[in-house]
Amino acid sequence: MPVITLPDGSRREYDQPLSVLDIAADIGTGLARATLAAEVNGKLVDASHLVDADTTVRIITGQDEEGLQVLRHSCAHLMAQAVKELFPGAQVTIGPVIENGFYYDFAYERPFTPDDLEAIEQKMKELAEQDLGVTRLVKPRDEAIAFFRGMGEEYKAQIIESIPAGEELSLYQQGEFIDLCRGPHVPGTGKLKAFKLTKLAGAYWRGDPANEMLQRIYGTAWPDRKALKQYLHRLEEAERRDHRKLARKQDLFHFQEEAPGLVFWHPKGWAIYNVVKDYIRGKLAGKGYQEINTPQMVDRSLWEKSGHWDKFHADMFTTSSENRDYAIKPMNCPGHIQVFNQGLKSYRDLPLRFSEFGSCHRNEVSGTLHGLMRVRGFTQDDAHIFCTEDQVQDEVSDFIDLLFEVYRDFGFDDVLMKLSTRPENRVGSDAVWDKSEQALEQALSNKGVEWELQPGEGAFYGPKIDFSLKDSIGRVWQCGTIQADFSMPGRLGAYYVDGDSRKQAPVMLHRAILGSLERFIGIIIEHYAGSFPPWLAPVQVVVASITENQTEYALSLAETLKDQGFRVDTDLRNETISLKIREHAMQRVPYQLIIGAREAENNMVAVRTRGGEDLGLMSLSDFTDRLNEDIACLGRVTGGITYRA
Repeated sequence: MPVITLPDGSRREYDQPLSVLDIAADIGTGLARATLAAEVNGKLVDASHLVDADTTVRIITGQDEEGLQVLRHSCAHLMAQAVKELFPGAQVTIGPVIENGFYYDFAYERPFTPDDLEAIEQKMKELAEQDLGVTRLVKPRDEAIAFFRGMGEEYKAQIIESIPAGEELSLYQQGEFIDLCRGPHVPGTGKLKAFKLTKLAGAYWRGDPANEMLQRIYGTAWPDRKALKQYLHRLEEAERRDHRKLARKQDLFHFQEEAPGLVFWHPKGWAIYNVVKDYIRGKLAGKGYQEINTPQMVDRSLWEKSGHWDKFHADMFTTSSENRDYAIKPMNCPGHIQVFNQGLKSYRDLPLRFSEFGSCHRNEVSGTLHGLMRVRGFTQDDAHIFCTEDQVQDEVSDFIDLLFEVYRDFGFDDVLMKLSTRPENRVGSDAVWDKSEQALEQALSNKGVEWELQPGEGAFYGPKIDFSLKDSIGRVWQCGTIQADFSMPGRLGAYYVDGDSRKQAPVMLHRAILGSLERFIGIIIEHYAGSFPPWLAPVQVVVASITENQTEYALSLAETLKDQGFRVDTDLRNETISLKIREHAMQRVPYQLIIGAREAENNMVAVRTRGGEDLGLMSLSDFTDRLNEDIACLGRVTGGITYRA
């Protein structure tokens, strides 16, 4: 007689084995209708799973994160079934769950079209309405290979061939469609009520460019239609805010085929870049960081000593000269250790904080490049702190404070923290990892902040705390990091002399706040939808004349503003003032100074905001006072001007 322990600690005793769905029904019919799967003794199982012994059970519904994953994976199978019914010659390959949805890769004789996508989605709806039961089957590995090969599913057979011999595999069937899957899945297709296919793309078989190109169909799925509608609205908003489109409209930067993944910055975009860079430089200088600069290209031997060559050499750009192999640096840490190693260091010199706007290059696969968000050449707001073990807590704590201050200045108040611990492939002993993981965990505990554990996601040389910010439409971007490294300094010969005149390897804290400046600028473009706060705006003020009679006064105003350090443009074209106002509003310039005969005669300016508000006449000094107040607020919320579109 199984005794079931529920999450609230209550127990239910039954006189015979029963399924998860039966348990849910015993608790309540509403719960039974919502049941998608369950966690039994810590393992996710189907709703049909038979419970025949004492155990703990947690019913999974669409409101649980695990339930959402089950829905999305089941939708991937539903999509594959629809494709097979519409295009019998298509072969199914791999269809995982991803953030906010799922995809499935197919091999087919011709490219799918948008019309095909609509037909597939309609077929999915028809199959969902049939409420086909989903059944789990088990087959031995070799039998499964023969089964799929007999169906003409060569890719699926290849997947199974990579699984060790003797394994038993689970398959899931709905109607006539059968697919390989670990599961769990929804009890029936009728549970899938809120989904949408979103786009088509190409993808290499198993991600290898040497393999054939497949067709990938992306989709999203949610517990109900309301959640789906909200997500689709976010997608539309994200499309409107796409930094690549805004860059074209606002003349910020461009990419071209001759330099894939490398940015051509235009004057306005470079102005934003330098404002961000100068801001961070000032912040770090105020916290005791010393700025350095290290070579772009370093002999391969250094990367081998640091451990980067074994882990990342495929992502490095390399070259040779005079029988020596070099790598263009993908990161800055080994170079910073070389600076530390120059001259004898005492414990009294620590902590020593080196910062660098390090220009790095990584050989990213061309298919992964995405505007500023994924590039091959980028600059990091990188820094490394060399300290003693006793100083780690204070340094991490001070860094967290600095990071939160910076994010708030850029208009981000919602920050998520994750502690990532030792990966399977790593350097350093378990004792060193124990010490470094405990140091970071203790630092987080001392701050009293909420954080999430990510087992196995640390860097190869040490654990890390990653910091992700949430933007104005709810998307999460991982930007900042601090990593405790007890290994690399010793590997590269770094040491200091302690109070007992003994040599000790320092602890090295790798840290960044923005991460890649390019990517961070892409994030803030989309966060503000191009309507930057005045301190970041590439052009803060436009002086626009109504007629050519005001040209001299307009130019004089612009020069005065430039002399005060403002970024100013003039519009003296022989166009209507309404056209000028409209164009500069579309360019998201924070303020426009409209200059007509009245303004010129009275030595005044008429002020308009980009939101269309007419602030009326004021003296230039009153306007600059207002602008300086707005700039001083940085990206924090104020009553002066609306920053977000």
